[in-house]
Amino acid sequence: MNLQDFIKLLRSRWITIVVTVLVAILGAVVYTVGTTPLYQASTRLFVSTSAGSSLNDLYQGGRFSQDRVLSYTELLMGDTLAQRTIDKLGLNTTAASMKGRIKATAKPDTVLIDVSVLDESPIRARDIVNALSDEFVSQVAELETPPDGRRPDARVVVEQRASIPTQPVIPKPRRNIALGLLGGLFAGVGLAVARDRLDNTVKDRERLESIPGVGVVDSIPFDKERRTAPAISFDNDNSATAEAFRKFRTNLQFISVDQPPRLIVVTSSTPREGKSTTAINIALALAEAEHEVVLVDGDMRRPTLPTYLGLLGPVGFSTVLSGRIPLQQALQSTRYPRVTVLAAGVIPPNPSELLASLAAKNVLGELRSHFDYVIVDSSPLLAVTDGAILAANADGALMMVRYGETKREQLSQAFGSLANVGASLLGTVLTMTPTRRAKAYAYEYRQRRGADVVSWDEVDSKPNRIRVRGHGTSD
Repeated sequence: MNLQDFIKLLRSRWITIVVTVLVAILGAVVYTVGTTPLYQASTRLFVSTSAGSSLNDLYQGGRFSQDRVLSYTELLMGDTLAQRTIDKLGLNTTAASMKGRIKATAKPDTVLIDVSVLDESPIRARDIVNALSDEFVSQVAELETPPDGRRPDARVVVEQRASIPTQPVIPKPRRNIALGLLGGLFAGVGLAVARDRLDNTVKDRERLESIPGVGVVDSIPFDKERRTAPAISFDNDNSATAEAFRKFRTNLQFISVDQPPRLIVVTSSTPREGKSTTAINIALALAEAEHEVVLVDGDMRRPTLPTYLGLLGPVGFSTVLSGRIPLQQALQSTRYPRVTVLAAGVIPPNPSELLASLAAKNVLGELRSHFDYVIVDSSPLLAVTDGAILAANADGALMMVRYGETKREQLSQAFGSLANVGASLLGTVLTMTPTRRAKAYAYEYRQRRGADVVSWDEVDSKPNRIRVRGHGTSD
């Protein structure tokens, strides 16, 4: 992973990092608030020895005191002195508990010992450390006094008495929050990297194109307005999403230059990958380029086109296949010019059998002969076999891949479903890609018709049309 990939990871996983940091800081705050405040009182002891008047005696005395200091620090934190302090103050605690509060440290190459005591009460902390110092002075005198009662060679003097502390030393809010911030930052970045390594969803064209045999036709940005209004009004919409579908339309015409696909099945591996919305808007984009388009709802289990486009649902594909009405009567016009819809019709008990029938193949063939493009919105491939069956009778299938949701394993299984029936995969479309940090641009889109300007969208033959309900007769 290079620096650019790492920055891209941070941008895509910033929510994980921020949440982890906030949780760590919150944990530090909770720990700080829940910790009982402890006060620290300190005193300083001086270790001296009897020495002669010569320089050698003074040096030997100093070395003797320094050697004694290390031993005295151990005695200060021992059970005996802790119990003597408890007995002197009449405290209701144990020697083991008292030992945990005492800390004695000796400064290197000196005869000074710093003693500190932690306690919940600042007054009691002062009293304990002062009593401890007094008892230690007595203990050293007892240990160092020879049996014959001569003057001891070493003694301890309380150089500095303890005072009442004003501020608790535990907890330390600033330190705890800083540690929480740093710990949360490292943990968040680590978690983001781990999630990225374990994440097998498709999040970019490179990962999608890394799958053998897969090409990306286009990517469609996420547009929250499409949740309530799936169809785009291309006559007055120059948004990034509309321009993406216009680009999609152009790319579609160059998928196969010799035999451009005209009967196209729009499918996906799982539901909610933008399949129906893409089918509607690619049909509208083609119609904007003055192509006659029929949009077929091939999902006979959960049809959505009538709801999205405000059409009649009970009359459509299934009723034509059952022979109840002819195809011409099942076609419905829409409020969008040059766009006709064949709804799914009544939901049958056997959708797969109907779609696999010769009648379904004939209906699609008839639509193909009378329209420039036939766009079929099918069922997800991993849910049922309907989509694969429709793709087998089409010029090819377009696979919708939802950004950050579709998994590579799901795609592999969906591609296998198409391959098993001999269907052609025209390419994949990465849908609902994030638009943050992308500079949206728009420009005035105009179609100029004339001898001096000819667009690629216009270089197409227009076969004879058939009459549709409420649409009249085309040339």
